[in-house]
Amino acid sequence: MAEEIEDNLIELEDEDGNILKCALYDIIEFEGKQYAILIDATNGIDTDDPETIVVKYTEDDVTSYFETIDDDDEFDRVSEYIDNMLEEEESFDEEEE
Repeated sequence: MAEEIEDNLIELEDEDGNILKCALYDIIEFEGKQYAILIDATNGIDTDDPETIVVKYTEDDVTSYFETIDDDDEFDRVSEYIDNMLEEEESFDEEEE
């Protein structure tokens, strides 16, 4: 799976002009908008607790766009929703084991 992720990396430029390599984890819908959950793979993807990045996601017929969430309140709401979603997934996975 690591090879599959490494073959599908997305490069983003941060606010300081640094290039981040990210793997797309998921795209979710929240409050009528789409958001992408990215895993920072700049230093590799084989860490126990990888850094995640949340950005707005939009697409048209040809191109996908990732945009920074500038509104702190919006970012906090989306982050809380994602945290709860991931906790539920972990609980579900533990129950199946």
